[in-house]
Amino acid sequence: MEIVESHIVPPRTEKARLSDYLPKIFVTISSRKGIKKAIKRGAVFIDGKPAETGRWVIPGQQIQLVELDVKPIQVFEFPFEVIYEDEHIAVINKPGGIEVSGNKFRTIQNALPYNLQYSNEADALKRFLPVHRLDAPTCGLLLVAKSKSARIHLGKQFEKKEIQKRYQGIVIGNIPEKGKIDLAIERKASRTRFEKVRQVESLKNKYLSLVDLFPETGRTHQLRIHLSKFGFPILGDKLYGEDGMILKGKGLFLCAVELTFEHPSTKKNITLKINPPPKFHNFMNGEKRRWDQYQSNLAD
Repeated sequence: MEIVESHIVPPRTEKARLSDYLPKIFVTISSRKGIKKAIKRGAVFIDGKPAETGRWVIPGQQIQLVELDVKPIQVFEFPFEVIYEDEHIAVINKPGGIEVSGNKFRTIQNALPYNLQYSNEADALKRFLPVHRLDAPTCGLLLVAKSKSARIHLGKQFEKKEIQKRYQGIVIGNIPEKGKIDLAIERKASRTRFEKVRQVESLKNKYLSLVDLFPETGRTHQLRIHLSKFGFPILGDKLYGEDGMILKGKGLFLCAVELTFEHPSTKKNITLKINPPPKFHNFMNGEKRRWDQYQSNLAD
C-alpha cells in the first residue's frame, strides 16, 4: 500500500461531507464519483483508519489517498515541453485541450512517463504526480512531484498559499488598467488581481484586452468565473463565455505563464516563466489589423 496524496484539514474549515470535500483537495481524483469509488474500495483513510462515504470533515484530520495495488502504467505517448526537471520535481508546459488526470487514457498524467525521467531518490514515486490542477482547456506551467518528500513539501506550500501563479488571458471588452475581483465562489472567499497588458479595438468584440491575472485563492474555474461575472469573459470560454463569441478550433485564451515556489530539496525560491502560445498575439494583431483596415476604408 502506497500513499498517493495526504492532506490535513485546516482550522475553520466549513462543515462538509468527505465526498464533497475531497474532489476540491485531491489532484489525483477530482470528481465526486471518483472519490466515492475510492472510499468504497478502501483507498481513503482518515487518521489511519478506512473512511466511510458519509463521514464529515473535521479540522485537524489527516486524510490520505492510498494506492492499494499498483497496476502497470499505460503510457500515453504524447510529447510536450519540459521547462524544468531534476530528481525531485518537474515543471511542464501543459498543452490546452487535455485533462491533467482522470479515468481517461488521454491525460497529462499518463503522458508524464513518456516525457520525464524517474527519480533516483530513495523515496521516488512510482507514478509522477501533478501537485495542482489546470482546467483541460487551459495551457501553461504545471508542477509535478517526482518524490514523496517533494509531494508533501509542495502540498504544504499550496495549502499555505505560498506558491505564486500568474496567468495571461485575452478577455472581451476594455477592462480597467488594474483591479481586484473579490467575489465568492460556492460561498467561499475568492480573490483575483488583474493588470491590463494591452488593448486593441475589434470589429466583432469592440475591444479585446490582454491581461495578467494573479489568483490569490484557488477555487475551481476561479479566473474564468471571476472574469465572466466582472463583465469581461475570457475569449474562447465555452462554459462561462458569451454566445457567439466562441472561436471554432481556437480553444481557450488562458495560459499559466509564471510560477514561483520553494524548491522542496534546496529550499531556494524558483521562478519559471513562459510566453503564452503564439495564437494570443496573432489574434490580437489580426483584430487590430482588421480594425485599422476598416477605418482606412471608411476614410477613402
